Amino acid sequence: MNMDELRGQIDAIDSQLVELYRQRLDVADRIGAYKRENGLPIYDSERERRLLNKVGEQAGEEHENGVRAMFSLLMDQSRTHQVLAGRGKSALEEKISQAVRDTDQLFPPKAMVACQGVEGAYSQIACEKLFQSPSIMYCKTFENVFSAIESGLCRYGILPIENSLAGSVNSVYDQMIKHHFYIVRSTRIKIDHTLLTLPGVKLEDIKEVYSHEQAINQCSEFLAQHKEWHVNVCSNTAAAAKQLQESGRKDAACISSAACAALYGLSRAEGDIQNNSNNHTRFICISKHLEVYPGADRTSLMLVLPNRPGSLWQLLSRFYAQHINLTKLESRPMPGRDFEFMFYFDIDASVYSPSFARLIAELDATLDSFTYLGSYSERT
Repeated sequence: MNMDELRGQIDAIDSQLVELYRQRLDVADRIGAYKRENGLPIYDSERERRLLNKVGEQAGEEHENGVRAMFSLLMDQSRTHQVLAGRGKSALEEKISQAVRDTDQLFPPKAMVACQGVEGAYSQIACEKLFQSPSIMYCKTFENVFSAIESGLCRYGILPIENSLAGSVNSVYDQMIKHHFYIVRSTRIKIDHTLLTLPGVKLEDIKEVYSHEQAINQCSEFLAQHKEWHVNVCSNTAAAAKQLQESGRKDAACISSAACAALYGLSRAEGDIQNNSNNHTRFICISKHLEVYPGADRTSLMLVLPNRPGSLWQLLSRFYAQHINLTKLESRPMPGRDFEFMFYFDIDASVYSPSFARLIAELDATLDSFTYLGSYSERT
């Protein structure tokens, strides 16, 4: 047989598979209706286990794993159909729709905004990029920023979420588990780290360096050239500059921004000391209330998956089925719960698209622990 004839056979088999797939979902929908009418649970773990064992044996040893994976996904899709059949919009779906309708057309130019650190912090720079005339309340910790939002002291808060060199800001992700908030906007700013000292201090005079943990990681190659320096972690790069200025120490330096040199009367000992010049940090703007501004094309989600094989793979297949691009996946251990993780997702999808609505409906209906963190756009 030639290639065209072989491909013709494949096409005929595929057509049969498509028709059988449709027939199976039709029957699954009828089963779902029967379960609802008789108060039976949608998920029958024993039935699914027996079916997977049966099809695995039928496939034979060579194809068992592939067939089990295919049928596992097929059963997950059947369950989803059963759950969504005849189901109206959930409270979450209604809340998102209402936020889209009720949110102002323009992002506010003025607001009370919480930022971690002190004057000159990168969070302040991000804040002033998002707002024209913000009133800034500086907070000591990231947790204080969340608390300022929840208590109503500030309408918005600015938090660093990830850096192109050092990766995710884990301390912020850990706080996200504990607090209730929504992301309403994000932005990226270029980070240029500078080694600052008091006027007249030379490199050979330095014994200690202060900065934020992320900045230290981003400048690891420069610091490796000065192994005699003792490196100390501070809460913020701007706080390190302020601390150095107030200490008056002639044997210390800090890693901060060039703007902090003028702000705190310091001298630039070395500039652009980060490992890579393409160094950007992404900041999110959070709010207590859900606000979805026009043009929202990115969504953040937070969820816990069942601790069973294939649960993450099945979830990712939902994004693929809706042609939704996943731009970030982060996992963090859940406090007090062994071997359980909270997963964070960023997806590219317009809040107005049918595929977005379908994905949210599926996740909300089928996951026990699912948190929608907001839909927003990113200012570059």
